Amino acid sequence: MDSVKYLLNENQLPTAWYNIQADLPQPLPAVLHPGTQQPVTFEDMRPLFADALLEQEFSTERWIPIPDPVRDIYRQWRPTPLYRARRLEKALDTPAKIYYKYEGLSPAGSHKPNTAFPQAYYNAQQGVKRLTTETGAGQWGSSLAIAGVMFNLEILVYMVKVSYQQKPYRRALMEAYNARVVASPSTETAAGRQILAQSPDSSGSLGIAISEAVEVAAQAEDTKYTLGSVLNHVLLHQTVIGLEAIAQFDLAQDYPDIIVGCTGGGSNFAGIAFPFMQHTFSGDKTIEFIAVEPVSCPTLTQGKYAYDFGDTAQMTPLIKMHTLGHSFVPPGIHAGGLRYHGMGPLVSHLVNLDYVKPLAYDQLDCFAAGLTFAKAEGILPAPEANHAVQGAIAQALRCKAEGVSKTILFNLCGHGHFDMQAYIDYQAGKLQTSEYSPEEVAMALAGLPSVNH
Repeated sequence: MDSVKYLLNENQLPTAWYNIQADLPQPLPAVLHPGTQQPVTFEDMRPLFADALLEQEFSTERWIPIPDPVRDIYRQWRPTPLYRARRLEKALDTPAKIYYKYEGLSPAGSHKPNTAFPQAYYNAQQGVKRLTTETGAGQWGSSLAIAGVMFNLEILVYMVKVSYQQKPYRRALMEAYNARVVASPSTETAAGRQILAQSPDSSGSLGIAISEAVEVAAQAEDTKYTLGSVLNHVLLHQTVIGLEAIAQFDLAQDYPDIIVGCTGGGSNFAGIAFPFMQHTFSGDKTIEFIAVEPVSCPTLTQGKYAYDFGDTAQMTPLIKMHTLGHSFVPPGIHAGGLRYHGMGPLVSHLVNLDYVKPLAYDQLDCFAAGLTFAKAEGILPAPEANHAVQGAIAQALRCKAEGVSKTILFNLCGHGHFDMQAYIDYQAGKLQTSEYSPEEVAMALAGLPSVNH
């Protein structure tokens, strides 16, 4: 029988996350204290993060056990299905085999709960009462709001203002789970007030929202900061996706030649790619890893690999990553989760080592790809996920042009049911191309900090 989906049962849910830091060919560059420019310590970070999460951030152990209370919640929707996109293959008339791991079955409709629940659990275990965070499109904020209910935590979300205005239903979903949602930049923090004084009509950015969330967490002893991407422990939690996919490819008696993920901070790409990458480090397998980003926020394809702040107000440590500059404010594209000036240090490191190939696509091409996928497979992707869809379709058409059959895997990180205004705007011809010129990128990079490393 030509199977369409490959399923694991609850007993096959991974018992540990895969930590790629154990197998990196070269160790990750140190995160630096902005004052001393020396490597940050555990104690430096304790005001912001739960101890257990910091231990994971610095760990080089290959396997990190998933706590039983977290696995019990994972079982609500995990393991997620691996689909063979047979109808899409037929629509594209490609000899390629296309598979996708579907993360839209979670309570929030995306992959973000994979890290929201562990982060809430570890903070609750430590006696934390409130968590602050930022969110772009709202998928991360929604996920943390749900996790807050599960672990009896108060949740404060600073939502990028343009997304706050574009996506009222995401905001309403967060509020349904008792989260307080504030449009960023706001007048509630010094960082927000400073931005508004300079740009009263600021549409916001993830860097600005991070500044606000970090400021609040740093000032209250019962409050910690959380985030949905970029840092090592966040990417670690997402590896449950790829670990399941490896077992599902065993069921399919197949193995990917190409793996595609969309990238904003790196959590979606890392989740699907990192567990497979251990096989390429060992030389057992050869896989082409492709990270897809928007041309309007070309962090990997046009950014500089350098030390930079993770936020606009320069409150975070200095991280070596591909960056467009911490003052960069991208245009208000609908893929709000990909509008971040930097890239996760692990993904940046692997791009720098040539293990990952970055590509950038325009949002119009990505929405067209999403509709092609929806008409073939019946699932309407989130705008962020459309970048992975476009990347996978481009690879499938490359196979067609070259007359070769390769196996392509991509991570469909969420559905687009809360993003219908984006599709309405696309269908009405209201969305624009928004590619950055090298001159604009150079201007955004002019404010990078001077670092002696």
